Amino acid sequence: MFRAIADVLRQIGGAIATVVTLPFRALARLFGGASSSGRSARRA
Repeated sequence: MFRAIADVLRQIGGAIATVVTLPFRALARLFGGASSSGRSARRA
C-alpha cells in the first residue's frame, strides 16, 4: 500500500520537475545559441 502511494508521488514529482525545467532548458538553448552565434560572427 505505502509502496504504491510512494510510486504515485514519485511519478507526480517527476512530471512536475520536467514541466518546471523545460522552459529553463529552452531559455538556456536560446541564450546559448545566441551567444555562440555572436561569438562566431565576431571571429569572422
